[in-house]
Amino acid sequence: MNVTLITGRTIKQGMVIEHKDSTMYTDANAICEFDPDDMKKLKVSEGDTVEVSSEDGEVYVRAVKSLQSPHKNIIFIPMGPWANQVTSPETNSVGMPSFKGVPAKVELAKDRKVLTYPELLKQSFGK
Repeated sequence: MNVTLITGRTIKQGMVIEHKDSTMYTDANAICEFDPDDMKKLKVSEGDTVEVSSEDGEVYVRAVKSLQSPHKNIIFIPMGPWANQVTSPETNSVGMPSFKGVPAKVELAKDRKVLTYPELLKQSFGK
């Protein structure tokens, strides 16, 4: 399904920011919020793994039903390591990458693992 990705900060994310190697940090950030109707269309249940991809990369995150709907074909990933996998590092001379309105694709990926922050860093930087 073609979607528009929006990223931003969340309260849950702020509560665990000092514990990046914790399960709580992964649970708060490695998510993709969906419009409930889009979840039905994709046959995605809450907690399923989905792949979000863009021209800048791809990432596996858990599907979460958005409490702020309707917003068909718009997904939300908290700003941070998982969102950074699919947003462009280009700043277009303004000093800040675009974290809103990113064209993306999302699909069910039940057989894939959502990586923890340390695992994601290792995959990204090969260390």
